[in-house]
Amino acid sequence: MRPPKASDLLTWYDTHARRLPWRSLPGEQADPYAVWLSEIMLQQTTVATVGPYFQKFLAKWPRVGDLAAADIDEVMHAWAGLGYYSRARNLHACAKQVAEEHGGVFPDTEEGLAALPGIGPYTAAAVASIAFDRPAVVVDGNVERVIARVFNIREPLPGAKKPIKEMTATLTPIKRPGDFAQAMMDLGATICTPRRPSCDRCPWNKSCQALKAGDPETLPVKAPKKQKPTRKGAAFWLVRKDGAVLIRKRPPKGLLGGMMEVPSTQWVEEVREEATLLSEAPLAKSKWKKRVGQVRHTFTHFHLELDLYEASVPLKAKADGEWVLPENLGDHALPTVMKKVVALALADESENAGPLFKATRR
Repeated sequence: MRPPKASDLLTWYDTHARRLPWRSLPGEQADPYAVWLSEIMLQQTTVATVGPYFQKFLAKWPRVGDLAAADIDEVMHAWAGLGYYSRARNLHACAKQVAEEHGGVFPDTEEGLAALPGIGPYTAAAVASIAFDRPAVVVDGNVERVIARVFNIREPLPGAKKPIKEMTATLTPIKRPGDFAQAMMDLGATICTPRRPSCDRCPWNKSCQALKAGDPETLPVKAPKKQKPTRKGAAFWLVRKDGAVLIRKRPPKGLLGGMMEVPSTQWVEEVREEATLLSEAPLAKSKWKKRVGQVRHTFTHFHLELDLYEASVPLKAKADGEWVLPENLGDHALPTVMKKVVALALADESENAGPLFKATRR
């Protein structure tokens, strides 16, 4: 078999490169800010989902200094729905550091980039390669699949990561390494797909050992996934007499850190009695009523089930948080799970919903 050549892949890329909002044309100099912003957003998130968010961020904060000067709450609000919210906090911290310590110019080496908040080895390599044309070795999920198949690497992931990176390094060219990295991503996304790869259209089909063996779809081999546990809790829809509801900001660190929430209990695996749940409610002595239905949401490492309790309080009621009319909740950085809580609270009235629910629909 002929060995795979970077030049063959680059020739294919020059014709078939995907047109993405953050990507420059093949051979053109990329904008480091756009590359960095897109790479942070693309961590654990699909290209289709990221596109509108990227364009919204770039329109609102066209330069890294603009993002650095933004209020963190505004950034979190703009990020709402993308998930993995620590990325948004790190994004803002990184922008501030680049603006304040680097004069608004991103470092152009892997080492310099890796010293910034929120930038790990992969992102440092991707930005160094794509934005600055450094011959860094860039390996994402698409690249893992391509390399595992081309070189017939049968060791299961994550153990196969080291040999996959080593083989990627042997292919990464000195000239046009940024285009090569993006070409590898495009090859995996459009040709060397997880199921039914289009091997007949692949520029490396004469070099692919898995294709020769007749079973490219079996690679890369992945270790069995661990079953996700289910955590449980309750959310509290507290309605003031004027129809406003209570929301509050979560602690800055931890899951959904810095985001706004409908107040909720701890999320734990054990089943707890209602009295225990209500002891964690704001204004716990209110007359809480459990609402029909349940909110279900899946995070990376666990499933979540939330019961919803409702209560009404006088206009002068005081609680930690912020009172907001339901129609204005969209102005706040509510993560997806909390949007589900709001949707349940404001769902069409059932036969047993009662007057409390009517108050929230005004």
